[in-house]
Amino acid sequence: MNPDMERFLNLEVTPARLTAEQAAWSLGFSPHEIPILIARGLLKPLGHPQPNTVKFFPAAIVEELRKDVKWLSRATDVIMEHWRSKNARKTNGGETSPAQREAADSAHAVDAR
Repeated sequence: MNPDMERFLNLEVTPARLTAEQAAWSLGFSPHEIPILIARGLLKPLGHPQPNTVKFFPAAIVEELRKDVKWLSRATDVIMEHWRSKNARKTNGGETSPAQREAADSAHAVDAR
């Protein structure tokens, strides 16, 4: 386990605002998966951040999501579908189904941020 991650997860009182990396640690996702969750509307940063700025997330909401089994299931499905679609494009030489294209389009919007 990453020492920074271990220190953060062992804090008695977490900060009110979490970075994307800290939110990922709290939710059990990888930091690179947070933009995917944002693009699909499953996670919302605080305020109105510009695409190229650091995003912060409210610790209270992250804690609620951490306990919400339905949300965790949906978020996990979204991440799996994202990678399934991305890998299918590599294997099929670019041929994708309409559903895969739609999922990829929303994920590409994240990559552009």
